[in-house]
Order: sequence, then C-alpha cells, then structure tokens
Amino acid sequence: MFDILLVEDNAGDIRLTQEALKEGAVPHVLNVVTDGDEALKYLFKEPPYTQVSSPDLILLDLNLPKKDGREVLARVKAYPELRRIPVLVLTTSNADSDIMKAYDLHANCYITKPVDFNSFIEVIKAIEKFWLTTVRLPTRL
Repeated sequence: MFDILLVEDNAGDIRLTQEALKEGAVPHVLNVVTDGDEALKYLFKEPPYTQVSSPDLILLDLNLPKKDGREVLARVKAYPELRRIPVLVLTTSNADSDIMKAYDLHANCYITKPVDFNSFIEVIKAIEKFWLTTVRLPTRL
C-alpha cells in the first residue's frame, strides 16, 4: 500500500487527483494538506499529525498559502530522514525560474498541470504508472 501526500490548496485539483488515483490499479492512501505549514507539520509528525506514516511520495504544488512549496521542498530535502522521499512538483507554473529553482532544491521531477480535465487525469495516471509501479521507492521510515 502506497502512502501519498498531496500538498495542494486548489479544491478542484484535489478532487481531480483523488478521482484519477481512484481509477488506478495501485492500492494507495492519499492524504491531503492544503498549505505549506500543514505539510511541514505532517512531514515532521507534529500535532495533529503525530501518528501518521511517512509518505512514499509527495505531490507538491508551489503556490501555497502560508509557506510556499519552495520552502516546503527546501525543508524536506534538507532533512536526512525525509530527503529520500520523492517530491514531484505539480504546479501551474511553467516559468523557467520556477523549474530551475525546484531542481536546485532537489525536486525529483517538475510537472506543469494541464488546464483541461482529460489531460490532468492523464498526467495523474502517468505519475501513478511511473512512480508507483515502475520505480522502486525507498523503504518508508
């Protein structure tokens, strides 16, 4: 069973991601937080997230309230016990500066969210196929 953390503030994108993953064949748990502060509390197992499992995969939006995705990514990759978790940046920005910054902060990949429904669903299915069936992920802590 794969544990996925979705860090996303857009309710529509959350719903689309949930639906796309629900159609997939890979057993998973999708946990959702909607801002950067909550993401860090979740990942560092601070209240109210003291009993959560570390995720196998993080889907991270860049433009988040409170702490943005760049800050979350920097903290995750700076912390030895979290840095092995693949972080997939999934955002609306296709700016070269955002792409470069994300990779400088050691994002595992950068995906620009498609604007239409069918393309968004296909991207999520491709993420599932590659990251949850093809790639061998590190053992969870």
